[in-house]
Amino acid sequence: MFKQTHRLFLSLFAPLVFTLAGCASAPPDCGGIATRNLDAAFAQAKSSLGGSCAAHFDRYFDDLLTIAEGDPKPGNKRQFSEFLVWASDEGILSKQQARDHYNRYFNVKFVSLAGDYNNCSYTCPRRDQVMLSMERELSDKERGLIRITEDNAAYYRSDELYREVELVLEATCTACAARAGR
Repeated sequence: MFKQTHRLFLSLFAPLVFTLAGCASAPPDCGGIATRNLDAAFAQAKSSLGGSCAAHFDRYFDDLLTIAEGDPKPGNKRQFSEFLVWASDEGILSKQQARDHYNRYFNVKFVSLAGDYNNCSYTCPRRDQVMLSMERELSDKERGLIRITEDNAAYYRSDELYREVELVLEATCTACAARAGR
């Protein structure tokens, strides 16, 4: 009798148990953002990232940037700032990472130019790498400042800063080389 009851139980409930177990272990849906409305996109990104998709932050952030390019306006800066503060408060990013993300796209100053770039022993040997990093960041600033927030003046200040740094590095490294050649 026990065996018959046990078989009946297994035949009725085993498929349900395996189905539920499969649901519990199913990977989260961390697909892209399904809307082109920027406000709704931020809400969807927060919902997904607040769940179990935090490892996909950079992809969601890039999706938001792309959506914002379709609706450029000065207020987008504030929305990205609030989103990055939220990501920091949720522990998805550190405060420094959130600041760097914002500054990389929406600030005139360069994140990739950290520290003292007038240093002979540190910067001059890697001047090409520093300038390449700044050039890439300038492209990100073009995206954020021109195509997302329509802040052409800020972008042109960044471009001017890039050119000034290029001249300063050239002069600094030339002086460093001359000093080392003595």
